[in-house]
Amino acid sequence: MDNKLYALRSLMASHNPPLDALIVPSEDYHQSEYVSARDKRREFVSGFTGSAGLALITKKEALLWTDGRYFLQATQELSDQWNLMRIGEDPAIDIWMADNLPIEASIGVDPWCISIDTAQRWERACAKMQQKLVQTTKNLVDEVWTNRPPAEINAVNIQPLEFAGRSVADKLKDLREKLVQEKACGIIVTALDEVAWLYNIRGNDVAYSPVVHAFAIVTSNSAFLYVDKQKVSFEVNAHLEKNGIEIREYNAASSDVVLLGCSKLESLSTDGNVSGKDEADKSNNDLIWADPSTCCYALYSKLNADQVILHQSPLALAKAIKNSVELNGLRKAHIRDGAAVVQYLAWLDKQMQEIYGASGYFLERDTVKKDKYSESLKLTEVTASDKLEGFRASKEHFRGLSFPTISSVGPNAAIIHYKPRADTCAELDPNKIYLCDSGAQYLDGTTDITRTIHFGKPTAHEKACYTAVLKGHFSLGNARFPNGTNGHALDILARIPLWKNGLDYLHGTGHGIGSYLNVHEGPHLISFRPHARNVPLHASMTVTDEPGYYEDGNFGIRLENVLIVNEADTEFNFGEKGYLSFEHITWAPYQRKLIDLSLLMTDEIDWLNSYHSKCRDLLAPYLNEAENAWLKKATEVLS
Repeated sequence: MDNKLYALRSLMASHNPPLDALIVPSEDYHQSEYVSARDKRREFVSGFTGSAGLALITKKEALLWTDGRYFLQATQELSDQWNLMRIGEDPAIDIWMADNLPIEASIGVDPWCISIDTAQRWERACAKMQQKLVQTTKNLVDEVWTNRPPAEINAVNIQPLEFAGRSVADKLKDLREKLVQEKACGIIVTALDEVAWLYNIRGNDVAYSPVVHAFAIVTSNSAFLYVDKQKVSFEVNAHLEKNGIEIREYNAASSDVVLLGCSKLESLSTDGNVSGKDEADKSNNDLIWADPSTCCYALYSKLNADQVILHQSPLALAKAIKNSVELNGLRKAHIRDGAAVVQYLAWLDKQMQEIYGASGYFLERDTVKKDKYSESLKLTEVTASDKLEGFRASKEHFRGLSFPTISSVGPNAAIIHYKPRADTCAELDPNKIYLCDSGAQYLDGTTDITRTIHFGKPTAHEKACYTAVLKGHFSLGNARFPNGTNGHALDILARIPLWKNGLDYLHGTGHGIGSYLNVHEGPHLISFRPHARNVPLHASMTVTDEPGYYEDGNFGIRLENVLIVNEADTEFNFGEKGYLSFEHITWAPYQRKLIDLSLLMTDEIDWLNSYHSKCRDLLAPYLNEAENAWLKKATEVLS
């Protein structure tokens, strides 16, 4: 029996009231997708390492819900003590609880780790069965996690105006105008990337995401940052003070929210005492803005529900629509990043030929025998991806990777979010497809690129699948569409070439990307999921274009570029809406060897040739003579 489950069930039984079930979400106190090591509670309990998942522990069962990106990975990582629940195929957790837990069951959850939306949805579902959602005063997982990683003290950094493009004063002015429009006296900002963007700060509290564990509260006249003060240097303190931002300890957010609800936060003195402010000085507006998808239920529960405006944070869209400085920074970052990827592909091509006798990136050769090389020379998924990181690290403004590199060979490439480990990863194999999804953080932008390649002779089936993915990638990336179009409407463009052959993929097609912030950024996305209807695409947004196809136990294919949404110059303007199009800013060649040219239309071949020509022009200054020669060959004109 799993000792963790046994310990948790003991705590559940002794809880007041006794708990029939315990929900363990993936999120931290800020509803983050990616969390710090000490916040990986769901991973600790279940052993499942994917970024998305939800665990439910009952007196006799343990269940884990996750989405299509992780079905295969979860089956490999979960022990036989756990049941995998496939989102979209199996009943949702609230339906399962209603059908399987007793009437009047008590279901525990840490209110800091769930959003307002989620908690209210579960409460409604519980009420139908006279069940009760119980907010635990302590996180029960923390009680049994004896070797939980300690909190780290990582310095807060200033994001200079030369990269941020807009001052904190301008951002606060716009935010306060939104508060006036909504008749709100203040807003609680809980999403880590929104706090970082608003105050032009960055940090290192979450691996791969340059964010700081912090809350913010902004009112009509005041602004507060709730953070461990040990992380704040004199320089950062001066930056915040200059912009009228008061620094308070991280844990003070809980009590200050109550003061905000009592309209007393404005009069909070620096020593933490409330002064006797005249009632007449208070704003006539007493509503408090909270984003129901990112604000934790713990903070919301401290307020009078009638006082709270539950709307999407105005910072989400403001952050997603990049200013000209951010857009130019992203373009430059992607050129340097593309150079690193080309350096890697050229190096990898040479290594595969020298070590394995592979035909390489350009030629096709029948099955290669891997029996004439030294064991010390072999390449693995990890040693190869480490080399890629080295190429990136040599580039200007590099600050680290934007997510763990998905370096995957053959069957591992079919695991959509595969993460290789040095002790278990596969050796590169010239007879199998290699998929590499990677990205980096630069001071002027965040990158995310996927290329799929073969160093031997791909099968006709592999080439047909690759070409179908490529056609979907082209179809979306070269689309024109009217203002007001959302990502749900566009998602089909990437799937139609796959559907024609009865193929598909179980993940979204595109996500926003930050300006030296999170690699996955909302509020927009391109996806078949219903919530992709919520936000239309706007000019100056960034979004990825990444269709794929995966055969369990065999191979996986994905191609990904980052796009900027631009206003389109069209001959007509039906409905006077204005039209939009995409600008590709990712630069690395697609592999000719994997393309079945007979399946491409003339305009697709023309676009590919034009794109490859731009790759040569943009990347040449960053490459040496041998690398430029390799790139020239990789981008030869197709006909």
